[in-house]
Amino acid sequence: MLFSMIAVTAMVLQAPSEPIVSPSWLAEHLNDANLVVVQVEGRRDAYSQGHIPGSRFLALTDFATDAGGLGRELPPVEELERVLRGLGINHDSRVVIYSSASPLGAARLWMTLDFLGYADHASLLDGGLAAWRAAGGAVTLEEPTPRVGNLTRRERAPFLVTADWIHPRLDDPNVLLIDARPDNEYTGADNGIGGMVHPGHIPGAYQMYWERLVESGNRSQLLPLEVLRREFEAAGAAPGKAVVAYCMVGMRASLTYLVGRMLGYDMKFYDGSWHDWGARDLPYVTGTGRR
Repeated sequence: MLFSMIAVTAMVLQAPSEPIVSPSWLAEHLNDANLVVVQVEGRRDAYSQGHIPGSRFLALTDFATDAGGLGRELPPVEELERVLRGLGINHDSRVVIYSSASPLGAARLWMTLDFLGYADHASLLDGGLAAWRAAGGAVTLEEPTPRVGNLTRRERAPFLVTADWIHPRLDDPNVLLIDARPDNEYTGADNGIGGMVHPGHIPGAYQMYWERLVESGNRSQLLPLEVLRREFEAAGAAPGKAVVAYCMVGMRASLTYLVGRMLGYDMKFYDGSWHDWGARDLPYVTGTGRR
């Protein structure tokens, strides 16, 4: 069995060169003293039905606040620190994140850890729980009781942007907007979530639906690196250009942001996304054209 050789003694972790780890990597390091595995879900049911041994449950609503009926935005830093410390995350922890189905909640937590200055300490489990099971990984119903950690925010270059930052840069050739939403939302065929906001997309935004970044058979598994790079290059991403990821509420764009960071682009993240832009008196475009 793949996981019969899991080390029992604590080891010093070596961070991978990208924010992704494989099931075999996790198996080899599952008992490391400073490893924290987190399962992110919208509801607790998926975790309660079986999870990776030692993993801690984190509800999406615990670190992405309701911004008015639909939106998900970052809560205050103090609240994030409290929640993540409660999972037992320390300043030197190695965090591996996964979900049972979609990778979006896990990617959102990775973006959050990047916001706190811990991206170099965090990775997604490629393929999520399905890949873990497929590789022979055990699951358990036992829930750990971690000690409270000591994580505190570290300073890093800011990457969050707002509508007020984007608006004057709509014609800037050094700024690329990537919209992670599907056709009906990007074109405005959804009528702006049934009239809740303006329909359509930000002028100039390139549509890159988030599912184009993952395998069709397992949406938690990223496509090969060279395929992902081609997707971003087709959008117009290039060295020296700021790439802004957005979607409807900042969930789907979290995966776009992670992949762009993995590819080495200067990524920005519009947390308010269309839920914010579309509710303002700001320019928008409907249909398939970027402008």
